[in-house]
Amino acid sequence: MQPDEPGTALPPAFAAVATWQATLVAGIVTLILGLIVAFHPSGSLNVIAVLIGVLMIISGLFHLIRMFRGGESHRVWLGISGLLLVTLGVVLLRDLNLTVALIGLIVGITWIVQGISALAVGFSGDSGEGRGWWIFFGIISLIGGIVITAVPVKSVTALAVLVGIWFIVEGVLEIIGAFMIRRTLHRAEATIGAAL
Repeated sequence: MQPDEPGTALPPAFAAVATWQATLVAGIVTLILGLIVAFHPSGSLNVIAVLIGVLMIISGLFHLIRMFRGGESHRVWLGISGLLLVTLGVVLLRDLNLTVALIGLIVGITWIVQGISALAVGFSGDSGEGRGWWIFFGIISLIGGIVITAVPVKSVTALAVLVGIWFIVEGVLEIIGAFMIRRTLHRAEATIGAAL
């Protein structure tokens, strides 16, 4: 089978070119996303809040449609859950601060539960099992969860800024990595050319 026949694998040079170009595109997209989230955290949170509201409405409508299909059991419960989801979705779309606060409460409660379980692991484990790290992680997670739950909207906005900064750093690193892959590729091509 000839290397240029259809169905054969791409040569390594093409794979390397595709890798550095894909890494560069991913880095640029991540950097742009990070800049948007870091400098407009409330707008980014509002987009997430709208998506959650729309998702709940779509899910509720799906339940209502299933309720009217023939042979569907538990029609009453499908109808009730469908109406509740649609109502909640509309309420969340009308009051975006409520949705952002809800996101903050979910994150805060998750961190509190995570912190308590980490503390339980830390206090029940042996000293050789990274007990100190589990306790430290549990305390940080618990404190963070309590703070976010106490002031969910402001905390989630601050978290959005931190996520945006993280995306910026990650995007810059991916862009640098793409150019490093490209430079390595050019060096390999030059070495092969010199050898021929």
